[in-house]
Amino acid sequence: MGAFSTPLSGLNAAQGQLQSVSNNLANIDTDGYKDQTLTFSDLFAQTGATNGAGDPIQTGSGVAVSATDSNFAEGTLNATGVSSNMAISGNGFFVVQSGSQVAYTRAGDFTTNTAGQITSPSGALVLGYPAVNGVVSSGAALQPLQVGSAPAASTTVDISGNLNTGTAAVVGPPAVPGVAGAGTSSIAVYDSLGNKYAGTVTFTETAPGSNSWTYSTAVNGATVAGGTGTLTFSATGVMTDTTAVPMTLTGLATGATSPQTVALSFGTVANPTITQTSAASATTATTDGSLTEQIASYAVGTDGTITGTFANGNTTVVGQVAVASFANVQGLVDIGGNNYQTTLSSGAPVTGVPGTNGAGTIIGGDVEGSNVDIASEFAKLIVAQQAYSASAKAITTFNSVSQATLAMIQ
Repeated sequence: MGAFSTPLSGLNAAQGQLQSVSNNLANIDTDGYKDQTLTFSDLFAQTGATNGAGDPIQTGSGVAVSATDSNFAEGTLNATGVSSNMAISGNGFFVVQSGSQVAYTRAGDFTTNTAGQITSPSGALVLGYPAVNGVVSSGAALQPLQVGSAPAASTTVDISGNLNTGTAAVVGPPAVPGVAGAGTSSIAVYDSLGNKYAGTVTFTETAPGSNSWTYSTAVNGATVAGGTGTLTFSATGVMTDTTAVPMTLTGLATGATSPQTVALSFGTVANPTITQTSAASATTATTDGSLTEQIASYAVGTDGTITGTFANGNTTVVGQVAVASFANVQGLVDIGGNNYQTTLSSGAPVTGVPGTNGAGTIIGGDVEGSNVDIASEFAKLIVAQQAYSASAKAITTFNSVSQATLAMIQ
């Protein structure tokens, strides 16, 4: 009998509801999981006749699942204290990439890999905006967020040592190969991309016994303006005055911040780092820049800005987390692993800086938990169980009626 299809559709619908509820309960502790709810609709109703008023007499054909809706309301934010963990307070999704596949997630239980990149537990790279020399370029293409190390552009070269009156000294190798007078230590200058440039600082006494020196600077691979000054010493060899014009470097490697200003420091009159005595001229130079400097710790701000702190206490911005929004979040398809992908229904992602254009802000050191409400799920579980039992009873009744009909024919 065709009537069996109606209670059978009820069984299928109740089974679908039970599966949905059980999936929600199973993911009650899954970070970033969003509660799912089934929506039902009746099937096409057949019209067999009309009543005395001319109204159609219709018979329903059962029920079907019309939609599965995800509740994208914010889950509970749980503090973890882990620097790589993040939560979005408000709308939006983190952007992650595995190979060529880009996905979107609310689960911010991120970690860092051996390359110093922020990743999801499955190894997908978390994407954001890069920073060059501590400045974020929010108009650039999304890139993996790097927090393990970063180039440190030179801002100061500190010189210490002694100058022997009546002689000249050079700090660093010759600016041009073949020029005589190389010193015992090298001066290194680093640009914003971590490229290294070797250079010289040449000291010349203005006159023997004058206690006054001038110096000039040259750097290989870059055009130098400035880097000059004077040093004045007392009769006991203590520095009493200094004037300095910082170096301005141009013609640096492609992509590096240019011009770049680097100061030369000899300490202060109260605490000088260079002297003039009868000892041989010998100087050393150090810079605050480096090819790559290991980041000791980092923190994520509400706007997604990642600020790294180096071992020497210096800080720099190394990147900014991106947040993606969608016109229709219900159009996203769940691909597992707490990740979603776009569809024609969801529309293309609108990616931007957290806290702008309706996107949520970032809470560093937190993780968003599941938004499953266990009480609501148990209530739906009871209703689904009763619906399943009722549909099963209807099938049993139809079976009894069918058996009685067959018995009458026999």
